[in-house]
Amino acid sequence: MTLDERKTAFVELGKFLSQFSENNTSQKEGVLCNDLFFDDFINLIKLSQSHNGWFTKEQVYFAAQSWADALTSQNLDKWLNEYDFENVQPKTVGLILAGNIPLVGFHDFLSVLISGHRALVKTSSNDQLLLPFLAKYIVAVEPRFKDYIPFTEGKLEGFDAVIATGSNNTARYFEYYFKNKPSIIRKNRNSAAVLTGNESKEELVQLGEDILRYFGLGCRNVSKLFIPEGYDFTPFWEAVYEYRDIIQYEKYANNYDYNKAVFLMSNFKILDNGFLTIKEDSSYSSPISSLFYEYYTNTDTLKAKLEDEKDQIQCIVGNISGENSVAFGQTQKPQLWDYADNVDTIAFLSKI
Repeated sequence: MTLDERKTAFVELGKFLSQFSENNTSQKEGVLCNDLFFDDFINLIKLSQSHNGWFTKEQVYFAAQSWADALTSQNLDKWLNEYDFENVQPKTVGLILAGNIPLVGFHDFLSVLISGHRALVKTSSNDQLLLPFLAKYIVAVEPRFKDYIPFTEGKLEGFDAVIATGSNNTARYFEYYFKNKPSIIRKNRNSAAVLTGNESKEELVQLGEDILRYFGLGCRNVSKLFIPEGYDFTPFWEAVYEYRDIIQYEKYANNYDYNKAVFLMSNFKILDNGFLTIKEDSSYSSPISSLFYEYYTNTDTLKAKLEDEKDQIQCIVGNISGENSVAFGQTQKPQLWDYADNVDTIAFLSKI
């Protein structure tokens, strides 16, 4: 297959996914293979929560729409035009995927296939259904992909390179096990927001999306605030109150109750609005339903701190410059060229 043929297949996938949203799911004219896949995908979305309690219909629909928005001809061309695939020799790339949010491993899957390689995929036990379904759709649209997308439940074998995502503990295992292969190994990361106190209500509402989308389970979810001395939390609380219904979801509510109790029994000083707790803490990784904050006095000093600790940070929200900076409300809508951990996956795949 040529690069254009591979891109065409993923554009068709984008068109297929564009039909599914929480408030308006309907078939569109001209979408390939709808007769085979449309109803089955609706049923899969309905069943997702029974396989992973965090994968509510709302969250899966959001993930599907995000990828529908990304998989356009214009986006694929903008993403790939700067790379040279002329000398790429097809290799087998093992993918060990995370499962914290729906389709979190799709970018790696897309990157391997669009580069002309074969993807040997090991899904997370928390997300075993969505990606294999989309792989079947890709094969239906472009049958030549059939031998390029094997899935495995066991040990990875017969691969030339690997992209693996896991915790800091599993990353040490990955680094040892894959030490003789070209690899990208991803560890724990969290995202932060830098506030000045001059944010508009709209920006703070959008920050609530960055914090609470996917229940805060993603590495791109904001889990830490940097705020100036004397910061008034009142506008923040008023803005995020828009997301109060999240406490109606049992798994989230259980985490809220548990983590709040732990904080209180430990005599930690916290702020609380009934569905989100805020605690002063130097760590980036806050528990589900909680948010950490830290004061800063000087923007230049803060920038230096963020640079020193960049290996812990996925992205930074706010009106602050830098390669990881993201606009309010956009953390869970990354562009195709927004690489996890700032490691250029396509450049890696172009050279193996």
